Amino acid sequence: MPRSMTGFARREAKLPWGTAVWEIRSVNHRYLEPSFRLPEDFREIEPALREAMRKALQRGKVEASLSIQWEQAGETELGINLDKVAQLTKAAQQINGLLGEVAAPVNALEILRWPGVIQKQELDREALQADVLQLFESALGGLIEHRSREGAELEQLILARLDAVSAQVANVRTRMPEILAAQREKLHTKLAALQIELDPERLEQEIVLLAQKADVDEELDRLDTHVIEVKRSLKQTDSLGRRLDFLMQELNREANTLSSKSVVSETTQAAVELKVLIEQMREQVQNIE
Repeated sequence: MPRSMTGFARREAKLPWGTAVWEIRSVNHRYLEPSFRLPEDFREIEPALREAMRKALQRGKVEASLSIQWEQAGETELGINLDKVAQLTKAAQQINGLLGEVAAPVNALEILRWPGVIQKQELDREALQADVLQLFESALGGLIEHRSREGAELEQLILARLDAVSAQVANVRTRMPEILAAQREKLHTKLAALQIELDPERLEQEIVLLAQKADVDEELDRLDTHVIEVKRSLKQTDSLGRRLDFLMQELNREANTLSSKSVVSETTQAAVELKVLIEQMREQVQNIE
């Protein structure tokens, strides 16, 4: 089943410590090129994010952004650094001892104002990171679903054009005996008009050479083979985009050869139609992972 390289996913979760939102978008690219926009507190999980993306995706330029809205600090989130208070108290007592009677009493509120005395209780970083990673996995799954839906639509477009290619090939194959017979008759008519008499054996040789030049059975067979291979490949996922791109080149090569061997306008027109269909498929293939 093909997957498109274009997709978008958004996941939001309300967690005890705040709200986390992941947004992931991807577009066409020859290789997998991930980029992340993360709050400073979550920079250290980027290698894990890259590894998860590498396992899930093969190609595409992928941008993932994380936004965090922390919960407002409440009374339960505040703590007192007792070690810092003890250090400040000891220092104040030493200073008061030196100042003697002129020493002013130490105010508890002044100690609380000292940097580092009142602090937020530390959150469990591992738990935070685990929550964010789990939410990322969910967003990545949403992106894959989006890419799979678009891939299914691309598959139908390609299959429709493959059927049109097969129809063109079948039409040329059916008409070839008639075309060769017409060319034979045309040669006889020209010779009669010029009143030229050729040795029958020589004439037959010329007709055989003309038939060989116009013979496109090999090209038609290869076109049918490539169509079958494209349909078979569409059922796979590994390096599908690159494989289909190669097959489009081979289809185009056979269409060019068919055009170069054309001796009548019908086969020329068929070759043109084939090239148009192949180019339409090639454009769709550029978006397949």
